[in-house]
Amino acid sequence: MTLLDRILDLLFPPKCPFCGRVREHGGICPACEKALPWTAENDACWNLSGALRCAAPLWYEDLARDGILRFKFQGASASATALGELIARCAAEQFSGEFDTVTWVPVSRKRLRKRGYDQAELLARAACRLWDTEPVRLLNKSVDNPAQSGISDAAARRANVLGVYEVCGGAAGKRVLLIDDICTTGATLSECARVLKDAGAESVVCATVSKTREKFKK
Repeated sequence: MTLLDRILDLLFPPKCPFCGRVREHGGICPACEKALPWTAENDACWNLSGALRCAAPLWYEDLARDGILRFKFQGASASATALGELIARCAAEQFSGEFDTVTWVPVSRKRLRKRGYDQAELLARAACRLWDTEPVRLLNKSVDNPAQSGISDAAARRANVLGVYEVCGGAAGKRVLLIDDICTTGATLSECARVLKDAGAESVVCATVSKTREKFKK
């Protein structure tokens, strides 16, 4: 640990991302580790539209939902370290040897200015630190469309993200792991994967922190 790391830990002590208890070495506290709604082995990976596969270690409910919402909307950006490690473990278990490039689902410039950080980028960077690599920006969000969280109908969610992402990096020939925070219907991940494949990506698999129990809300 560097001197800067020590100073930052004194000023901003690492906390469990789910209950907020201070943790000397960061990470998830034992009580939350036990209480979290973990996906079972046969539920951790599933198919989205177009045979796109996605993996998630947690169900989006209860303690997990509260922690992710704080991370995403209440400025708890430091939670990215522990949450990104969850993604890294899950992706390594489900997709070992299937990707050579890691990227993320980006937010729009307007939302980035308002929130102050891109939560999916932080997750991707945290996951990549465990693999001693760096994520690569392959996508931009060119349209500040309405938030998916405010739309419940699956068809409307698909329409809402159509054409809002564009490739900004070299996707051709890459086997991509695409990271985001939550998977509800999979509309956003599917659209991003389509754009990447249209730009020449060899394959795309996805990983999120959590998913809803209803894969497709009607």
